[in-house]
Amino acid sequence: MYEHLGELLTVLLTLDEIIDNHVTLKDHWTMYKRLLKSVHHNPSKFGIQEEKLKPFEKFLLKLEGQLLDGMIFQACIEQQFDSLNGGVSVSKNSTFAEEFAHSIRSIFANVEAKLGEPSEIDQRDKYVGICGLFVLHFQIFRTVDKKFYKSLLDICKKVPAITLTANIIWFPDNFLIHKIPAAAKLLDRKSLQAIKIHRDTFLQQKAQSLTKDVQSYYVFVSSWMMKMESILSKEQRMDKFAEDLTNRCSVFIQGFLYAYSIGTIIKTTMNLYMSMQKPMTKNSVKALCRLIELLKAIEHMFYRRSMVVADSVSHITQHLQHQALNSISVAKKRVISDKKYSEQRLDVLSALVLAENTLNGPSTKQRRLIVSLALSVGTQMKTFKDEELFPLQVVMKKLDLISELRERIQTQCDCCFLYWHRAVFPIYLDDVYENAVDAARLHYMFSALRDCVPAMMHARHLESYELLLDCYDKEIMEILNERLLDKLCKEIEKDLRLSVHTHLKLDDRNPFKVGMKDLALFFSLNPIRFFNRFIDIRAYVTHYLDKTFYNLTTVALHDWATYSEMRNLATQRYGLVMTEAHLPSQTLEQGLDVLEIMRNIHIFVSRYLYNLNNQIFIERTSNNKHLNTINIRHIANSIRTHGTGIMNTTVNFTYQFLKKKFYIFSQFMYDEHIKSRLIKDIRFFREIKDQNDHKYPFDRAEKFNRGIRKLGITPEGQSYLDQFRQLISQIGNAMGYVRMIRSGGLHCSSNAIRFVPDLEDIVNFEELVKEEGLAEETLKAARHLDSVLSDHTRNSAEGTEYFKMLVDVFAPEFRRPKNIHLRNFYIIVPPLTLNFVEHSISCKEKLNKKNKIGAAFTDDGFAMGVAYILKLLDQYQEFDSLHWFQSVREKYIKEIRTVAKQQNVQSTSQDEKLLQTMNLTQKRLDVYLQEFELLYFSLSSARIFFRADKTAAEENQEKKEKEEETKTSNGDLSADPVVK
Repeated sequence: MYEHLGELLTVLLTLDEIIDNHVTLKDHWTMYKRLLKSVHHNPSKFGIQEEKLKPFEKFLLKLEGQLLDGMIFQACIEQQFDSLNGGVSVSKNSTFAEEFAHSIRSIFANVEAKLGEPSEIDQRDKYVGICGLFVLHFQIFRTVDKKFYKSLLDICKKVPAITLTANIIWFPDNFLIHKIPAAAKLLDRKSLQAIKIHRDTFLQQKAQSLTKDVQSYYVFVSSWMMKMESILSKEQRMDKFAEDLTNRCSVFIQGFLYAYSIGTIIKTTMNLYMSMQKPMTKNSVKALCRLIELLKAIEHMFYRRSMVVADSVSHITQHLQHQALNSISVAKKRVISDKKYSEQRLDVLSALVLAENTLNGPSTKQRRLIVSLALSVGTQMKTFKDEELFPLQVVMKKLDLISELRERIQTQCDCCFLYWHRAVFPIYLDDVYENAVDAARLHYMFSALRDCVPAMMHARHLESYELLLDCYDKEIMEILNERLLDKLCKEIEKDLRLSVHTHLKLDDRNPFKVGMKDLALFFSLNPIRFFNRFIDIRAYVTHYLDKTFYNLTTVALHDWATYSEMRNLATQRYGLVMTEAHLPSQTLEQGLDVLEIMRNIHIFVSRYLYNLNNQIFIERTSNNKHLNTINIRHIANSIRTHGTGIMNTTVNFTYQFLKKKFYIFSQFMYDEHIKSRLIKDIRFFREIKDQNDHKYPFDRAEKFNRGIRKLGITPEGQSYLDQFRQLISQIGNAMGYVRMIRSGGLHCSSNAIRFVPDLEDIVNFEELVKEEGLAEETLKAARHLDSVLSDHTRNSAEGTEYFKMLVDVFAPEFRRPKNIHLRNFYIIVPPLTLNFVEHSISCKEKLNKKNKIGAAFTDDGFAMGVAYILKLLDQYQEFDSLHWFQSVREKYIKEIRTVAKQQNVQSTSQDEKLLQTMNLTQKRLDVYLQEFELLYFSLSSARIFFRADKTAAEENQEKKEKEEETKTSNGDLSADPVVK
């Protein structure tokens, strides 16, 4: 009875502590009382009758006094227990006082022996009740047992604080000293100070011993789980059935005891730190989180084997009841055998019979309570011997535990207190990430975090508890993403990148120096359940890598091979099943896109140099350590990406660009200084060609090249002829780009058509579908297929003659009488070639210098531009009549031979400086001759594209003949039906 009274007092104390620690409730209560004062001054404004306010205020004051002032327990124990009308006097009943005190001491003796021991179960809660009973005893009888009071306070050295609820800690010394100040005066200051100091040192000692506790409990719980699995997996033998039930009972109880001990350490330590506002070290946080994991591991063990446990519990309760009945039966026989009759003996016998009858049935809470009350009477008068009573008490205690095993395990393993200690979660995740070996423990922590949800569902301070749940869910997921998932994603990506780029030696990856973490263990975890979602770490990281690789590949398509290799490595190393990007082209050599070049063709032709033989463009200069190149494969990939329609658009853009450049070209040729000089050169050549073997003199071209510098020089040191050469090179680059577009289109078409087995005999799918009578959708698809095959076949077979188009569109304008000044162009080609050769040699010499600004090894755009313009002006024959390259060749060969003769003459003398000068001169002449030869070959190759073998008149004649043949063939075809 006294124990149950203690439980009631514990509830009252808990309510007082909850209200006393609820700051928000107090603040809101104060605000509400202020509101009432405003209502009192102006009731009509709030629609309240004034006469109802005073009774309501009295009611609020009464409610505040009873509940909100923390006086629930005090009001209970300060009741008037004595009857005022001459009835029962409680405070002066010495027998009751003595029995009350004796019962408190008896309960305390049982509790004190178990407190802090491994077999402790619910003694802490009973100790709170004992303190409440002691204060009640003092309040009624106004007497204090000093020795017992000191014993109660000495418990504080074992248990400095007790957790009443999830986040409320209770200090027994504060309670006793506050409730019994008279007794507190009897204690010396040293005793009181020792209690205060012990609470501070307890935290320090606990912080130091936490790691050892974790190690010990880790071994204990692991051993218990193995034993649990072993016993529950073993088949029960009928001949050893009782022994097996005893073993199972012991294992079940041991698991509960471990859960109670671990839970007590966690709650007491965390709440003490929070109550005393002292910071926890990272090691303490990690140790406490490990204990939380062990606590949930015990709960999961019972849950995992719940079917077997439930079956075993029913048999174990029957077995324990049988043991208890045997003990009671022996005692009952002893009472019956005693012939002395008395009412007291009859009460004992009746109590034993009641206990027997109650035990013969299901082990419900009410029945066990009746058995406990019956045995408290039945154990009087030495009914049981000492060696019989203790085993019976043990059996009854086991029966209580086993009967409520599920509820007790659930209560002890409930981690709802974590809601008030969420600050430890980030530190815990950092520890999990650093120690990836134990990644599976995440399941236990999230199970503990889920325990906070049921308590939050009872929240009433918000419109809906779902708001609170959403905030909690969002907070936990943000911490998880920041502290684990995002770090894991970046670490995996970094590892894949470093593994793929090991040849660059970007970082020291020696595991003996920098350490190594096996992050693959995170991906072997099953999805973690939290609220209405499953947290799949494997899927999260896979999605991140897929998204990152896809986005980065779209930005730089030429890196697709690198990311493909990283995908394969992620599968091999981490078991991540990646998604293929399926991006178009997927080539290592994507280069600049056709669209980008087309929109900025004026920039492209000025920044890139053309190579005629290899048909590539090379960047002139770059801020990077490498130069970009563009070849046919790049163009083909772009055409494949954007479609063949981009080719015609590109030619149109080139046409617009050429129009602007030819306008500048015409202005230069129309300039009076240039035009007059060219007319003089033409007249001069006509006069001396017979004497000079029809060869344009090299000296005349050299004189033009030098003389034009007198007209002016730009700040960069370029003459008008240099700028004119650059203009022609840009026109030639544009023509080279058109040539590459055509080649890229043919390359793309040939790659697309390669899957067609025979280009000469292609099946008509539309007719086949009609013959089979298939659906309209199939017929439409077949028609599209035929159209695609037809387009590819036509494109791969012929290709468009873009050069001819660009010649035909400009040639008539160039050859008109109003542009007669352009007819002088062929005579400026010799000085232009000389200017180009000097520029080319200068660029190539810079390749061997440290400062490579302006260095280049090719510029065939000039040759393409000259060949194109000569074609537009129909001046191939005029230019050939100059025999310019023969003149150049003869000039340099003559000088080389002269130098060689001088070397032979000077070889007999010992003038080394003169010999070195002659060697350099010969080398320079060889370089110039070689450059002119290369230019001659490039120009000859470029002329082939524009059909240099025929003049404009011959081409026109050929065109007329073809048109006449076409008309004749069309006429014959139309006449055939008439003849028939």
